[in-house]
Amino acid sequence: MTLEKNPDWWRGAVIYQIYPRSFQDSNGDGIGDLAGITERLDHIAALGADAIWISPFFTSPMKDFGYDVSDYCDVDPMFGTLADFDALVSRAHDLKIRVMIDLVLSHTSDQHPWFGESRASRTNPKSDWYVWADPKPDGTAPTNWLSIFGGSAWQWDARREQYYLHNFLTSQPDLNFHNPDVQVALLDAARFWLERGVDGFRLDTINFYFHDQHLRDNPPLPAAERNDRTAPKVNPYNHQMHLFDKSRPENLEFLKKFRAVLVPYGAAAVGEVGDSERGLQIMAQYTSGGDKVQMCYPFELLQPARVTAQDIEATFAQLAAEAPDAWPCWSYSNHDTVRHITRWNLSDAAAKTYTVLLACLRGSICLYQGEELGLPEAEVAFEDLQDPYGIEFWPEFKGRDGARTPMIWEGGNGLGGFTSGTKSWLPVTAPHLARSVRAQAGDPASMLEHYRAVLAFRRAHPVLATGTQRDLRTSGSALQFLREGDEGLFCAFNLGDEDHAISLPEGSWQAIGTGLGGQQVTQHSVTLGPWQFCLARRV
Repeated sequence: MTLEKNPDWWRGAVIYQIYPRSFQDSNGDGIGDLAGITERLDHIAALGADAIWISPFFTSPMKDFGYDVSDYCDVDPMFGTLADFDALVSRAHDLKIRVMIDLVLSHTSDQHPWFGESRASRTNPKSDWYVWADPKPDGTAPTNWLSIFGGSAWQWDARREQYYLHNFLTSQPDLNFHNPDVQVALLDAARFWLERGVDGFRLDTINFYFHDQHLRDNPPLPAAERNDRTAPKVNPYNHQMHLFDKSRPENLEFLKKFRAVLVPYGAAAVGEVGDSERGLQIMAQYTSGGDKVQMCYPFELLQPARVTAQDIEATFAQLAAEAPDAWPCWSYSNHDTVRHITRWNLSDAAAKTYTVLLACLRGSICLYQGEELGLPEAEVAFEDLQDPYGIEFWPEFKGRDGARTPMIWEGGNGLGGFTSGTKSWLPVTAPHLARSVRAQAGDPASMLEHYRAVLAFRRAHPVLATGTQRDLRTSGSALQFLREGDEGLFCAFNLGDEDHAISLPEGSWQAIGTGLGGQQVTQHSVTLGPWQFCLARRV
């Protein structure tokens, strides 16, 4: 089935992220796969999502679990076959769910044939496809650039007697986007999947594509300005201003080329902006003007500290100043962060209010698998860790495995219905089993039914997806704003533990969303208790 052609389908869309290793195992080997995703698409349709984003399933040695690609145009046997992928797309489209896949363009695996050829000599046809540089006269690395995964971002290669750049693992060499042939090859890979029916892409580390050709050192970042939004606090990566190893201006022209590839297919892209100092500014650059990617998500709502009313106000004020037409894609959790229920220490009441807030903010939405169940971060013992990031910085940083454990479909066999085998690739934890899909479905007080109701409410009020947003203001822990389009909606949230009295704008208002837990309006005001909200329609 072909979905209705709508080049603006992405605007305000709800995108459900699937981590394929952990969604559903169809063959009993303890690892999720494409056929398993197809089996569970009905759950996503019932939730009310518009699209899915599938994390990488390409051929890979799995040093970084698929984010180290060795073949952009095939499926790793672990996950199935191209025929399995085609069946997934067909079933998703039957359910009116669009399919986005995760393209990792900034780097490949060191097992990719391109890198094998590139490292063989300094004169072969692909010798310049990766970022190679001579050592300094004393033999040390060409620059002071650091890897997000720890240590120098340069690795010595004895074959060429040069260093190659890797912003992540040493087994993930960075492609040289200054070489036009590299750009052509990557755009061709995107076309391959578009021809197979995908509706768009999530672009991993979108601001890491280009490096400074002059190989200038990054300046230090003053201690007072450091934060842990991009890398954990214990990582020295946070000690630099990343001016020259990423977020380079040349990227804008490549993103225009990428957009041109998307246009004939009515496809869309959402980029991951990994920059804790200039994330909103970069997002504005990459999504404004209608000629680059449609949306990006920065880390403002993925931050370690609980998002406050003032954080929301400051974020949207900066967005308005940078580029009013920029389009954000907001999320609280994903496969790289501690789940927000744990990260922000949320009660169920607080988590439900944050869900309604997410649905009301201007922008598109990404939900992460298991978020709709209210799953906390799983505790994974060191001996069970798979993530090289966590192994490197343990125990101060436990890595990303706690957010990547299997999806919980039922409470029965101790593996949550994820696999028919005897063991899953990451352990299923007891606190998760009590929050299974089966246990929550049909229970109006459950987190799952709350998410379903919130997404149904958003769909019933298109102004929340595509309307304008104005008059955003805060008072203490209270946040309020207007959404306007084919109707006018007033939205107010108390993101704290004290009561707040809020005055509604002039006019007549009728409370809506009471089925979600929203408060009634008394004349022209409403008092919100801790973690309460109010939604009202202009009449």
